[in-house]
Amino acid sequence: MNASETRAIVTLSLLAAFVDGEKHERERAEIKRIAEGLSQADGLNLPTLYQDVLLQRVSLDSVAAALVSVESKQLAYEMAVCVCDADGVHSPAEQRFLASVQQALGLQKAAAEQFVQQADAMASAPLAATAAAITANVSDAELDKQILNAAIVNGALELLPESLSTMAIIPLQMKLVYGIGKAHGFELDRGHIKDFLATVGVGLTSQYLEQAGRKLLGGLLGKVGGGLLRGLGQQAVSTGMSFAATYALGHVAKRYYAGGRSMSTQVLKDVYASVTQEAQGLHSRYLPAMQQTARSLDAGKVLAMVRGA
Repeated sequence: MNASETRAIVTLSLLAAFVDGEKHERERAEIKRIAEGLSQADGLNLPTLYQDVLLQRVSLDSVAAALVSVESKQLAYEMAVCVCDADGVHSPAEQRFLASVQQALGLQKAAAEQFVQQADAMASAPLAATAAAITANVSDAELDKQILNAAIVNGALELLPESLSTMAIIPLQMKLVYGIGKAHGFELDRGHIKDFLATVGVGLTSQYLEQAGRKLLGGLLGKVGGGLLRGLGQQAVSTGMSFAATYALGHVAKRYYAGGRSMSTQVLKDVYASVTQEAQGLHSRYLPAMQQTARSLDAGKVLAMVRGA
């Protein structure tokens, strides 16, 4: 892809992020932070793109016109779908937007709908459906093992080039928090877990945008074949975000629910920041395990993991 197509894909993803008009101010701030953090990547001025989208200075037609290749159109659509589904199955407004994107890009309706169905299946997978269910009265050591394994799996997903693999990180994080709550006697629903993630500073839409944006700008997202496996050791794109975030979420959730949910918002934020820093220091130690796991995964296995099969 050329720079113009990359810019168009990022712009479409930002349009998708704000199409329902219901983003919390915290999420908007996170998306702005991400745009500023990636502003030097690939020569794109992402803060300006962010402002263009918020002020409605760009249109779907102008974005579609910049996407020339079939591959760039498909990738743009997939990212838009995943952005809309990152915080749950897309709303009616997002559904209308995605239908307009499909038509503007000239994509086959059947293939486009199939991808939406796959994304919806991830977004709506029951939290309780997990291959390695965390049960009540599990030991601290076993919980620590579960958290580390979840972090390694999500770190591996960060290395894969498929849009859905990146999207799978979020529901797997939610499943981990659900399981830890259950281990301490709490039956959590999706809304509670979203609030917990937001409290510690993990946005759903913004997390997907940051992970997918780094892959896209690094030239990884959308690639297929052996090129991925040959490049796993280089770590040119991945910053270990998913490993660190999942590890930190797990350990903060463990302390929070073990303490009867009595930690204040500021304490939760502080503990999350501290454990995230600790996890970043562990990343290189567990990178070989992430690479090995990545080599064993494909889109079908990822979807099955999220569904708990």
